[in-house]
Amino acid sequence: MERISPQRRPHYSPRERMAILELRAARGWPLKQTADAFLITPETVASWSARIEEETLVRLPEPVNRFPDFVRYLVQRLKALCPAMGKVRIADTLCRAGLHLGATTVGRILQEEKLPDPGFDYEPLDRAVTARHPNHVWHVDFTVVPASSGFWTSWSPFSLPQRWPFCWWVAVVQDHYSRCVLGIGVFKSCPTSGAIQTVLERTVHKAKSKPKHLICDKGKQFWCGSFEEWCSRKRIRPRFGALGKRGSIAVVERFIGSLKSECRDLILVPFREGAFCQELRVYTDWYNQHRPHSALSARTPAEVYGDIETSSSSPRVEPRARWPVDSPCASPRVPIAGEVGAVVQLRVGYHAGRKHLPVVALERAA
Repeated sequence: MERISPQRRPHYSPRERMAILELRAARGWPLKQTADAFLITPETVASWSARIEEETLVRLPEPVNRFPDFVRYLVQRLKALCPAMGKVRIADTLCRAGLHLGATTVGRILQEEKLPDPGFDYEPLDRAVTARHPNHVWHVDFTVVPASSGFWTSWSPFSLPQRWPFCWWVAVVQDHYSRCVLGIGVFKSCPTSGAIQTVLERTVHKAKSKPKHLICDKGKQFWCGSFEEWCSRKRIRPRFGALGKRGSIAVVERFIGSLKSECRDLILVPFREGAFCQELRVYTDWYNQHRPHSALSARTPAEVYGDIETSSSSPRVEPRARWPVDSPCASPRVPIAGEVGAVVQLRVGYHAGRKHLPVVALERAA
């Protein structure tokens, strides 16, 4: 060891460093004598003494913040059951079930080795509209959902239009503040302004409220005298999102993207209108009641819209047996339910029996 340069010798572990400093204090050794006894440099001993208050010198063999293997298995299993979930969604979903993990922790666990089982010119908005409470600002938009065979156009001289049975037209009404989907309309062809107004009338009647602002694009259904007259009659101020401007109608477009990736891409889109409407109702119910949103701090749209206490604010389980009770956890900060070191099992149900709509819960192991 003496023939090896001090910089190239094996490093002492944190516990060994602390033992060396304790021995030096007990014997009253100077820096030079301590360094010679353990084949290190005096500068190294001085550095250890200066950093004696740091946790690196008193670190336990296993970090207290390391989650046990069954938690890693729960995260990996949930990803296998619901591959469409990202790390933020998984963290928010487990948070609502009582297990608080950071999104970076989830991402790191997922990368580890799998564990076995134990039209018109537009004018920009004069000012931004900020939703202050539910039913303050609504969004309305529609999209095209291809049927089971997808979009198809014949090679004959007459191309087929985008309508049923090749696709469905879906109109969506969404509350901006809570992200809650308030109304859905299904059409066999491109809806008219009157059809959109009917969907809005039905949504106002169902919600027993109307918005102060209604944000939409400048499609022909909205950029017309009929729609303007309807808004004036309802005392609703229409707001037209700026084309190409980030965030104008991004909320409802984000829901439409989720609808297509989490529902349409995972099921066989029915040809019958009643069956398709039923699938949309099931998905929107799950979206409102069970799907957490990072923009809502892991709360669901139904909890924010109805001002209901969120599940993620309930006492949590702590699977790390050596975790200090008074130490903070991943956001949101909540107290521990029961004792630390609890062992839990993952219980995944499915909303209305749909395999693509998971409902996650945790149960304490016997």
